[in-house]
Amino acid sequence: MSKKLTILDIAKLSGVGKSTVSRVLTRDPKVKPETRARVEQVIAEHGYVPSKSAQSMRGGRQKVVGVIISRLDSPSENRSVSSMLPILYQYGYDVVIMESQFDRAKTSEHLEVLARRNVDGVIVFGFTGLDMVSLAPWHNRAVVIAMDSASVSSINYDNCGVIRAALAHLEQQQFNRIAYIGVDPGDKTTGALRLNTYLEWCAEHGYAANYQTGQLNHHSAYQLVDKVLTAETQAIVCASDSIAMGVIKRLQECQREDVAVTGVGGNELLSFLFPKVYSVDPGYREAGEQAARLLIQHLRGEISQCVHLTQAPATTIFNPSSH
Repeated sequence: MSKKLTILDIAKLSGVGKSTVSRVLTRDPKVKPETRARVEQVIAEHGYVPSKSAQSMRGGRQKVVGVIISRLDSPSENRSVSSMLPILYQYGYDVVIMESQFDRAKTSEHLEVLARRNVDGVIVFGFTGLDMVSLAPWHNRAVVIAMDSASVSSINYDNCGVIRAALAHLEQQQFNRIAYIGVDPGDKTTGALRLNTYLEWCAEHGYAANYQTGQLNHHSAYQLVDKVLTAETQAIVCASDSIAMGVIKRLQECQREDVAVTGVGGNELLSFLFPKVYSVDPGYREAGEQAARLLIQHLRGEISQCVHLTQAPATTIFNPSSH
């Protein structure tokens, strides 16, 4: 078994004194950026984890990042979290995960708790109605995923691009009687942007739009199928994989498995159970990685201004049956 590195070992490998490594670990602002970068690189490369008891004796504290996820059972957000965690761990951050349940007040309460705990930064999965005022004090110590934000850095998905990708796939099959089931337009991203993209596509091609919107779950979608399904329907584009699940269930009951279904999310279970379903991956894993790296750049003082990025959809449409 290899010897566990000590703070003295890190100091020797970094070419600095033991006290300098200690100041880096306690995030002393007096450490020069280039010195901090060199020490942190050595720490990351060797997987060094400082002793919590020793750190406490030095008057230091653990580096902590809060992650506020919308739903703990969300496959898409879990993919983002699973990709950001290794990066945060690599840079020595512990992670506290909290759930907002799409609740504005609950999210604000979580942010207050994290502020009292003096965490270094936060990553928040955004939703329509999120109280951006409560995020403003975090400024360059926060990143929002899944929506634009003026007060802090953000990473949004290409909501128009994912629907365009699904429609392009159906066009290749010469389908033109395509219905759409989405989310209430009160939701600005998954709801309004994705619906408007479908409506624009219909107008561009001279097709009659046929759509319904409801809640972001399979129960709601199941109930909406009968409102868009006709004898001529060739395909149904769904705003999410959760919606696609409900649509598929109802189509099976109607014995209309001839109707093609597309979703958004790249859910591997969905495509495994229903190989004919095409699901566009918006790039959840990539967004998680970008959020983690962007937050670390902020915390290390490498960037101070807000950065706003749009995550491009995955280059392929997920379909295990083609593998």
